[in-house]
Amino acid sequence: MRQVKKDAVLERQLLLQLGDRLKRLRQAQDLGTVEMAKRVGISRTTLGAVEAGDPGPAMGTYLRVMSVLGVSGDLALLVGDTWQPAPPGSAAAQSRRARPLVQVRISADESRHQVQDLQSLALHEEAVRLLRSDPTLLHQAQETLHSWLESGNSRSRGLWLEWQDILNHGNWRKALARTRRAQELRQASPLTTVLPDEVRQSILDQVRELRQGVVLGDADSRFPP
Repeated sequence: MRQVKKDAVLERQLLLQLGDRLKRLRQAQDLGTVEMAKRVGISRTTLGAVEAGDPGPAMGTYLRVMSVLGVSGDLALLVGDTWQPAPPGSAAAQSRRARPLVQVRISADESRHQVQDLQSLALHEEAVRLLRSDPTLLHQAQETLHSWLESGNSRSRGLWLEWQDILNHGNWRKALARTRRAQELRQASPLTTVLPDEVRQSILDQVRELRQGVVLGDADSRFPP
């Protein structure tokens, strides 16, 4: 049985936050998507994926976007001496000062449904991974959707018909995007029905921890909301 990576939701949120930051930086510099994509040397579609925090684009693509926006220096902290182990026997190595911790919070602005959408996105990304590794689950999702459609008229019928096309053609990106329509699709989705209970609970638990806040670093601790 597939296990959910311990920090999968945290890593997903970090990518989402990175994408949001890059988009805000581009807008603050009054750069349109066409000009930005041209400077980076990528398509507007790929730029959109980066700004959506999509894990699909290569790391090098994210690096080029950051370089054009003038924030590549942030990455220099990761590869520079600041974060490298101190030489043995040096004063720095003998220091009792704790290593710096990075505090990461997820906004709990319920009016914008940020937490709920992160949870929904994480559940659907895991469901898609399961479907790709076990095609028999696709039939299960299709059967669930068929039973919903046969149940009669519903306000969600239009979304279910879109899901029928998504399942038939494997157009997962349509449902995993960070658009209003994708959010609506995830709210009427048959995909989460294929998730084992333990997988679903693991994701819910990770989102619950993110609501409180997570400290990254040597210390395994939490800080209050």
